[in-house]
Amino acid sequence: MPTASATPPTPSGTPSIDCPETITAVRKPLEAAIWGKGAAKSAFQPVSVTICQYDAQASGQDYATVMTKRTMKQATDLFALVNAAKPEPKKPGFCTKELGPTYVLRFTDNDRGVLSYTAEAFGCHRLVATSFEGQGKPGDLAAPRSTTPELLKSLGLR
Repeated sequence: MPTASATPPTPSGTPSIDCPETITAVRKPLEAAIWGKGAAKSAFQPVSVTICQYDAQASGQDYATVMTKRTMKQATDLFALVNAAKPEPKKPGFCTKELGPTYVLRFTDNDRGVLSYTAEAFGCHRLVATSFEGQGKPGDLAAPRSTTPELLKSLGLR
């Protein structure tokens, strides 16, 4: 019996407390990201992460179809991969046409602060810090960057 907690895929997903947004809502901050602006690294100290995976064909009001949680070392290791990606000075100009999943990474710290990133495993391979929720958290979101093969490989593991 597998020990990872992953929900089985459904055709267009269902909203949940952990993955409440539609793919349309997830993509909006990606399009609005200001490239070349923001912190080089995030000082956030996660203790857990929820990974919401959206199907390659997701559109409109589709929700995440797979949700996975990781704690402690797995969360800090994943966050290190996010932080290791170098900030890009401008939005990618060349994007491939292949399809792939979109991920929302919701990192949580000891104070219940939540730092969210959206990562594309296709096309422009954008990795963008999209929101910071919680009291007294450090200022700027990290600058937009591109996903790395190491990060995508880690996300592919459930």
